[in-house]
Amino acid sequence: MFALLSGEEAALHRDMSDAALGMGAACSSGDPPQPAASGSGMYKLDIMLKRGHNLAIRTEEDFVPAGTSDPYVKFKLAGKEVFRSKTIHKNLNPVWEERTSLVVDSLSEPLYVKVFDYDFGLQDDFMGSAFLYLESLEQQRTIPVTLVLKDPHLPDQDLGSLELAVTLTPKDSPLQEPRDMTTMLLRRSWKRSTKQQSMRLSEVHRKSQLWRGIVSIALIEGRNLIPMDPNGLSDPYVKFRLGPQKYKSKTMQKTLSPQWREQFDLHMYEESGGVLEMTVWDKDTGRRDDFIGRCQLDLSSLAKEQTHHLELSLEENRGDLVLLVTLTATAAVSITDLSITPLDDPYERREIHKRYSARRSFSNFKDVGVVQVKVLRAEGLMVADVTGKSDPFCVLELNNDRLQTHTVYKNLNPEWNKVFTFNVKDIHSVLEVTVLDEDRDRSADFLGKVAIPLLSVHNGQQRAYLLKNKELTAPTKGVIHLEIEVIYNTVKAALRTVVPAEQKYIEEEPKVSKQLLQQNFNRVKRCILVLISYGAYINSCFEWESAQRSILSFVLFVVVVWNFEVYMLPLLLVLLLVWNCCFPSSRETTDGSMEAMFEWEDEEEDKEDKIGFAIEWIWFLFCSTFNWTVPFLSWLAIAALCSATFLLYLIPLRFLVLAWGVNKFTKKLRDPYMIENNELLDFLSRVPSDVQVMQYRELKVDPGQSPNKRRRTNPS
Repeated sequence: MFALLSGEEAALHRDMSDAALGMGAACSSGDPPQPAASGSGMYKLDIMLKRGHNLAIRTEEDFVPAGTSDPYVKFKLAGKEVFRSKTIHKNLNPVWEERTSLVVDSLSEPLYVKVFDYDFGLQDDFMGSAFLYLESLEQQRTIPVTLVLKDPHLPDQDLGSLELAVTLTPKDSPLQEPRDMTTMLLRRSWKRSTKQQSMRLSEVHRKSQLWRGIVSIALIEGRNLIPMDPNGLSDPYVKFRLGPQKYKSKTMQKTLSPQWREQFDLHMYEESGGVLEMTVWDKDTGRRDDFIGRCQLDLSSLAKEQTHHLELSLEENRGDLVLLVTLTATAAVSITDLSITPLDDPYERREIHKRYSARRSFSNFKDVGVVQVKVLRAEGLMVADVTGKSDPFCVLELNNDRLQTHTVYKNLNPEWNKVFTFNVKDIHSVLEVTVLDEDRDRSADFLGKVAIPLLSVHNGQQRAYLLKNKELTAPTKGVIHLEIEVIYNTVKAALRTVVPAEQKYIEEEPKVSKQLLQQNFNRVKRCILVLISYGAYINSCFEWESAQRSILSFVLFVVVVWNFEVYMLPLLLVLLLVWNCCFPSSRETTDGSMEAMFEWEDEEEDKEDKIGFAIEWIWFLFCSTFNWTVPFLSWLAIAALCSATFLLYLIPLRFLVLAWGVNKFTKKLRDPYMIENNELLDFLSRVPSDVQVMQYRELKVDPGQSPNKRRRTNPS
């Protein structure tokens, strides 16, 4: 009984009447103790929860083909929970060896014992229950008890048993103390004990929140899985387990090479170990799912703050799993000191600049550069919890690399002061910073997002970015402060521009509205009408509708054809680029049309339409290149066109065509595994569309306006 009391309170109970023993039961039930009536019987019940035998399988699709459970036990007395054991993971014969002491004032009320299977984030499964009838116990003697577990809904099912050791000790209350003094002392002791219990529970809750790190997992695909169905295919899904946490992927239908493209996070607790278990199952309607295979990953062998692309083979050659894994430490484990970051150390900075200097332009083409991001703080975030606060954390994504800050609890103005470093494989990549609210019971709530192209970064400047909605089309509440620095090799960046861009595995399917499709259709229609009008004008010159126009056209035709050379075509495009650089008025018109596109954003429900995207993409690619939307691409186009002009001027066209043909015919012979690509299309794929230009545009933060009072407005 004294297990929950301090030494002072235990001494008080030894000196007081035995009526004071009622406090133990009151503390367990959560109600203030009342002094027992004179002559009433009080009992102390000591229980040792030893072990369980052959408990029920409640996770039939678990990581062991035969099935297992994660059992824990609850004791209830008079309808109130008085004890809960620890959870034993993956064990049908668990050993607890836990002791508890209760005080009961009536033997007529049985002790209700229930066993559950723990499920992280889900409702725990019932595994059986039993009653311990206190009236049948022999007093003042330790008695071994075996409780056979039953389910009232399935009385004939064998659910196993629990082994306990129980001691029932009677207590009398002969001491006559003044009732008011007894009440006062009992209530005083009860308050101290309740406070101590509350502190103990809060400590347990606090400890449960301090995980060692966060494991971000992107399940990409499966390869060469074995067939489990008569048709030679399977309906595979994957189950993950890290300590007590579980995650189940979606089921893919009738395939041996499933494409899941699914991302989720798990927490690394002290007791969870560092082994991530994965099993693949075949969904079988009406029967138990078939086990395909399993594999394990030792997380301790992976470097932290870095995304790892892994291909894991299932045991017995049953297939492979492809996934991205990132380990991020929490604030309790590691926070990078802003004063010792790599780019702030003079020696490290010199080494990085030397690594990406012009002299090393032709070594390791995939290593284009490095970007350092300092996530400093946020202000005026949205309220996501009923308490009027949020639990914000940041997720940074650069292509398939995904890193995450720690969570700042109960704060709308968090400070993270975290530094991340990414390797740059494509200078045209976009850094996405998303602020989320942590929710332990469900997926994180969205608070805001910004998208920052690496080519638009102002090196070394601390900037405040106004957060946007999920579609990046309108502002939302809050400002995030970042400091970004990019160091890259220009030659490598240019060469990587004309090769296929890295595929982003986890990406939402694009959606467009009917209005956007209609706008794209109108664009093409206007373009066709313009071409028709130009054709009619040229045709009028041949028809001599105007003698003066026809004479000028004829003279111009003769002069151009007589003096035309092939090298003049790229030279003409260079002149067009230079003209747009010197007179950038066309950009304003383009920006206006882009802004108008979002005015109808929420008028009608969006639907998937790839045709609209294709039209919109083709229409603006060349325009964005020639109007200097991305200066790096425009300068690269000038360099390429000048080179083409020079080559066409010095070398006859037939030799250039011959060299191109020889290269095409021998490419597969020189490198059989080369991925076929079109350099021009790869270049154009780096040009942002009008939608992307609007999404990447940085919204201006008004210094005189508080983030909490900022009103949602259209960026235009």
